[in-house]
Amino acid sequence: MPITSAGDFHETAERLREYEAGGLDIVFVPEAYTFDGVSQLGYLAAKTSTLRLCSSILNIYSRTPTLLAMTAAGLDYVSGGRFMLGLGASGPQVIEGFHGVRHDAPLARTREVVEICHQVWQRRPVEFHGTHYDIPLSTEKGGLGLGKPLKLVNRPVRDRIPLVLAALGPKNVELAAELFDGWEPLFYFPERAADAFGDALRAGLAKRPPQAPPLDIIVDAKLLISEDDDELAAAQQKVRDHLALYLGGMGARGKNFYNDLACRFGFADAATKVQNLFLSGQKKAAATAIPQELVDGVSLIGPPTHVAERLSTFTASGTTTLNVTPLAPTHHRRVADITTLREYAG
Repeated sequence: MPITSAGDFHETAERLREYEAGGLDIVFVPEAYTFDGVSQLGYLAAKTSTLRLCSSILNIYSRTPTLLAMTAAGLDYVSGGRFMLGLGASGPQVIEGFHGVRHDAPLARTREVVEICHQVWQRRPVEFHGTHYDIPLSTEKGGLGLGKPLKLVNRPVRDRIPLVLAALGPKNVELAAELFDGWEPLFYFPERAADAFGDALRAGLAKRPPQAPPLDIIVDAKLLISEDDDELAAAQQKVRDHLALYLGGMGARGKNFYNDLACRFGFADAATKVQNLFLSGQKKAAATAIPQELVDGVSLIGPPTHVAERLSTFTASGTTTLNVTPLAPTHHRRVADITTLREYAG
């Protein structure tokens, strides 16, 4: 099972070879409304030689489909064929609030983006006239009538760059299982994943092309292997704070995908309480209101035997890639935890 790592960017970049020796084989670089992920991925491509690199995630609204495809082809080129294009719809808070672009029709737009990316990577003259994207832009859609179908000048390293979709809602999860190489959920609770995602995954897999590779299920988790009570408590608090931010503040009332997921996991009352507290400014109280069962369910924090058992549970639920954030207090310990987790995975 691939094990991934995240952390302070410059520290991680300089020490990636140590992590690689310890079992690291993928690095995910996030992009929300911080520094862009593309420049950092290019930097990491130059610093590494074997690690796979994945955007996690580039939203489908703030870049055109052809720019997304060009970017992926460029990163795949500078990394020697090690790039995976992670996409997602994000949410209206970021797309409309930060980018000033309407957050609409995420499913239909995502389908069209995938088709256009494939045309670009196959070096076909790009011609697509869909509901949301019109290439070349026709006069009916406001174009000057001077555009013509163009193909990518450079020859990509691969004509099919792996595509990963970050998705939580049933329809988006179904789309990931149908069209994408990988699916990336956030806050994955393995014992309750079948109830939250099972129907959507089955529906998508039923439509998946027979020649497509098996779906890579990429799950994030905070990691700490320790028997020190203070260390464990501090790590669990980080999970609580993270959950409270997303369940409480990453979206408005009635439009928070992470809060909806907690409800599907069976924590509806707690999710409502957390959101009410967070939105009223009581962030510490919101974190305290996160159920311990949820903290334990979505993380890999505990003594060695507990973490090994949790890893087996994640694997049994269908997880194929773990995107872990090591929380040990020192770099040496973080590398050791990655190595130990790799040994547990076999």
